[in-house]
Amino acid sequence: MNDRLEWRDDMPYSTAFGDHYYSRADGRAECDHVFLKGNGLPARWRDTARFTVAELGFGTGLNFVETWRQWQACSGPASHLSFVSFEGFPLQAGDMARALGTWPDLSPFAGALAAAWPPHPTGTVTLALDDAVTLEVHIGDAQDMLSSWSGVADAWFLDGFAPARNGRMWSPELMRAVYRHTAPGGTFATYTAAGWVRRNLADAGFEVHKAAGFAGKRDMTQGVRREGRP
Repeated sequence: MNDRLEWRDDMPYSTAFGDHYYSRADGRAECDHVFLKGNGLPARWRDTARFTVAELGFGTGLNFVETWRQWQACSGPASHLSFVSFEGFPLQAGDMARALGTWPDLSPFAGALAAAWPPHPTGTVTLALDDAVTLEVHIGDAQDMLSSWSGVADAWFLDGFAPARNGRMWSPELMRAVYRHTAPGGTFATYTAAGWVRRNLADAGFEVHKAAGFAGKRDMTQGVRREGRP
């Protein structure tokens, strides 16, 4: 059991960071609005056979299972999705399943994730969940784990806890590492529009834009990799 986790109104809440794991309005709808549509997905999948999504903050696995569901619905028969996430404090399979049980139509995906998730996740957890989807979760400090990752992402979901509560997940150093691990033309999206986070992303090398936020939140942030940066 994760001693940093509490259930408040049957929603997962981190006592370490004083924040819920996903939007109290509707975490799944937030995923679609912020992370998928914020990165131009699923439209960008239609012309590619292989695509890599990377994420800071695996949490309950909600972003992954919703991305998997949408990928399965629109991708071609020979296509492959790699989903790579970085998580410092992994949940247990039962807690993930409870959190994801809010959305019954996600149960085939959530059930497969929970069944394959190890009881004591450490290091890098790699799961081939079907012929078209591979999940890779790096357990540990995001800066350290990202530095040792050799891949690049076509799209980033920046989904750490709120910047005011978890500043390390939005630091200049980590945003520079995200830039280095972004493919040419790659994108990012995040629910936050905090000015210092946007500056860190711009300084790292991204072209940064505000967009309409989710559930009455005025702004979110999205962007694309600029070329010619370190």
